[in-house]
Amino acid sequence: MTVPAGAIRFNTDSRKLEVYCGGPVGFGTTTITGAWYQIDSFSPDTATGGTRGVFAGGNTVPGGSLTNRIDYANLDTTGNAITFGNLYTGRGPGGTSSRTRGIFFGGYAPTNTTNIHYVTISSTGDSTTFGSMLEARTYPVGLSNGTRGIIIGGYPNRKSIEYVTISSTGGGVDFGDAINNRGGGAAGANSSTRGLFAGGYTPTHLSSIEFITMSTLGNGANFGDLTSARFGVSGESNSVRGLFAGGAPGPAVNTIDYATISTLGDAIDFGDLSSVNNRSAAASSPTRIVFSGGGSFGVTMEYAQIMSTGNTTDFGDLTEARTQLAGCSNGHGGL
Repeated sequence: MTVPAGAIRFNTDSRKLEVYCGGPVGFGTTTITGAWYQIDSFSPDTATGGTRGVFAGGNTVPGGSLTNRIDYANLDTTGNAITFGNLYTGRGPGGTSSRTRGIFFGGYAPTNTTNIHYVTISSTGDSTTFGSMLEARTYPVGLSNGTRGIIIGGYPNRKSIEYVTISSTGGGVDFGDAINNRGGGAAGANSSTRGLFAGGYTPTHLSSIEFITMSTLGNGANFGDLTSARFGVSGESNSVRGLFAGGAPGPAVNTIDYATISTLGDAIDFGDLSSVNNRSAAASSPTRIVFSGGGSFGVTMEYAQIMSTGNTTDFGDLTEARTQLAGCSNGHGGL
């Protein structure tokens, strides 16, 4: 039996309709010539006039003082970011989102915090209290399948994973553990079923990529490796491909890697950022990822076309130059 291109199924794991794209493939074979893709009946255009990216918190550059500023930008166009409101903390929060809510967690305020706050992406305003994580952490990784927000690792050398239900409020719930401590500066990417997290330190720099199935509970499993070991990496995705950019194995790098989320294997070279950078924020639409701020970029925003390869293109500027900030959007690959 073969699956014809254009076939539709209901995925009982993600609880979403999917369509088969590509050539036919026989059941029970090992050669895959196509893939299942989620059918999305929601358009960010109806809520925000396009996919909206939100960038929150950080440390000002130069100077190094904490800033709780939140910016937003329409990721489908180019241009400078606009002020959204204020976050509960400055340096080193993590972020993820559903179609409607962005959640930000952890960070340094002025010590490692358990705080979780949320914003309504289609509006503007200051963040609102959501609950508390089980552990205080700075620079955690955020993933989401639209229902769950998943929080991984962070400083000081956490390997624990916890989750929250984004549409409600409340505290974190234990999910499992990563294989490695994911101290500050790992990066995440996700489809609607699978989440990837890459890089960080243990305290040695990591090249490893792990994955989890977000709708279940359990520990991280080995996926592959980045092209080099580094922390301070920035990552995001559409539903097919995740990009991991920058980082510091010592001096910062301008490397961008990519991985196909539904498979296993090592990341592949994608292209380069315009300059070396680390601890930037990323937010994605179904077609592009915008990398914002960071230790070298400061105020700069750049984007990459996810399903191609190549170097980044100028997008615009944040309202304030800063590093160690977090990003999310209402159009990333987990939705």
